[in-house]
Amino acid sequence: MTATVPPAPSENPIPDPAGRVELPPGAVLTDARFVNDDLLPVPLARRRWTMYNFTALWVGMAHNIPSWLLASGLVALGMDWKQAVFTIALANVIVLAPMLLTGHAGPKYGIPFPVLARASFGLRGANLPAMIRAGAACAWFGIQTWIGGQGIFVLLGKLFGGWAEASEVGGQPWTLWVCFVLFWALELAIIYRGMEALRRFENWAAPFVIVGALVLLVWVANKAGGLGPLLDQPSKLGWGADFWPVFFPSLMGMIAFWSTLSLNIPDFTRFGAGQRAQVWGQTLGLPTTMTLFALLSVFVTSGSQAVYGAAIWDPVQLAAKTDNVFGLLFALVTVLVATISVNIAANVVSPAYDLANLAPRFITFRTGALITGVVGVVIMPWKLTETPELYIFTWLGLVGGLLGTVAGILIADYWIVRRTRLDLTDLYTPGGRYWYTSGWNVHAVVAFAVGGVLAVGGSHSAPGKGPFPQDGLIPFLKPLADYGWAVGLAASLVVYVALTAGRRRV
Repeated sequence: MTATVPPAPSENPIPDPAGRVELPPGAVLTDARFVNDDLLPVPLARRRWTMYNFTALWVGMAHNIPSWLLASGLVALGMDWKQAVFTIALANVIVLAPMLLTGHAGPKYGIPFPVLARASFGLRGANLPAMIRAGAACAWFGIQTWIGGQGIFVLLGKLFGGWAEASEVGGQPWTLWVCFVLFWALELAIIYRGMEALRRFENWAAPFVIVGALVLLVWVANKAGGLGPLLDQPSKLGWGADFWPVFFPSLMGMIAFWSTLSLNIPDFTRFGAGQRAQVWGQTLGLPTTMTLFALLSVFVTSGSQAVYGAAIWDPVQLAAKTDNVFGLLFALVTVLVATISVNIAANVVSPAYDLANLAPRFITFRTGALITGVVGVVIMPWKLTETPELYIFTWLGLVGGLLGTVAGILIADYWIVRRTRLDLTDLYTPGGRYWYTSGWNVHAVVAFAVGGVLAVGGSHSAPGKGPFPQDGLIPFLKPLADYGWAVGLAASLVVYVALTAGRRRV
C-alpha cells in the first residue's frame, strides 16, 4: 500500500501559537512499511506535557542506583569526592545541549526519534541509528533490572534471612534470580499500559525517590553524629599529570550515561505542550538533579564510613544495615520505585519505538517493549558491571562514541541543513523527499562511518581489564578514544554538513 495525502502544502501548515505542526486535515498514511499508530505524529490536542512533567521525568530517571554509584566508580579510580562531583556535573551540563537540540523536534512535530532520523538517514536508513540506540537501551535495561533485582534480594534477605545461602543456579543464589525475574515482569507490566501511564507514574515517583534519598541521609548522619572523614580524603591523582588521563575518559563516560537520551528525547518531548516546557523542564531536571544526587551519595557514604569504619557506596547495602522492619520496607519500596522510574523511561520507551520503526506492520510499541525485555536478559547484564574499568571505560565509552556520532548527524541535519523545517507527510512516504537512494541517505551513512571510526577506532583496554587490545583497535587512533563522544559528534557533524553543502532544504 502507498501513503496518500490530499493536496495540502505541509511546508506551510496553519500557524500554531506555540509553533507546533501536525499532519494536514484528512491526511491518510497507509504504507504499513513505515506507518503505525505509535509512529504517527502526536495530535496537538494530546501534546500536553508541562515543564513539571519533564522535570519530574528527569528527577525520576536521575535518582537511581547506577546514578548513585557513579561517584563511587570515579572515587575507585582515584578521584576525591570534589573531583568526582565536578566531573559528573560538567558531563551533564555538556550533554544537556544536544538533549535540547534534538528535543526541539518533539513539541514542534510530535514525532519520535526514529521518525526524526528519517529526515537525515532516509526512511529505511533510519533503522541504522534506531537499532544502535535500541541495542544500547536493551543493554541498559538489563543492567538496571539486574541492579534492581539485587537490591530487592538484599533487602528481602535482611527481612526474611537465609536468602544468600540458597542453592546456586548459574553462579548465583536461585532467590536472586527470582527477584530479578519478578522485577523484570513488573517493569514490563507498567510500560505495557502506554506513555500516559508512564507520565502519571513519573509524576509521583520523582518526589517519592527524593524523600527516600533524604531519609537515608538523615538516618546515616544521625547515627554518625555528623558526616565522617571521607570528605577529608585527598585525591590519589591530584590535579596534575595523573589526573587528566583519568578525567577525560571518565568525563566521556559520564556523558555517555545520558547520551542515549540525547538521541531519543523526542520520544518524550513529542508530548510537550511547547518548547518552553521541554527546555525549562529538562534544564531544571537533568544537570541539577544529577549533581545534587552525586553530592548526596558522597555525603551518605561519608557518614557510613564514620559509622561502620568503611565507605559503603551502595545505598542498598547501607539500607540493609538497619534492623528496623519499617525502615527496610521503606528502603525496598524506594529501590523499586527509583529503578522502575529510570528503567522504563530511559530504556524501554526508546527501543519500543525503534523496533516499531523496523517493522511497523508487525511490531507495535507494546510488542517492542516485550522484545526489549527479552534482549535485556539475553545480553547477560551482570557481566557488564563487574569492574569500574569495564563499566566506565569500555561499555560507556564505546556506547558514547557511537551515540555521539548519531547525535552529530541529527543536529547537523535538523538545525544546520533544514533549519528545523520538516515535511511531516514525506517522513512517512516512500518516494518523497526523504527517500534519497532506495530509502538510504548515503551522506549520512558516510558521516556515520567516519565519525564512528574516529570515535571508537582507538578503543583500548589495560591488560586483563577489558576486551580491546592494549594499543587500541586502530593504534594511531588511540589518542582519540578518551574523547569518543565529543570526537564522534564533532566529526560526523562536520562531515555531514560538508557533504550536504549548498543543499539546505526542507
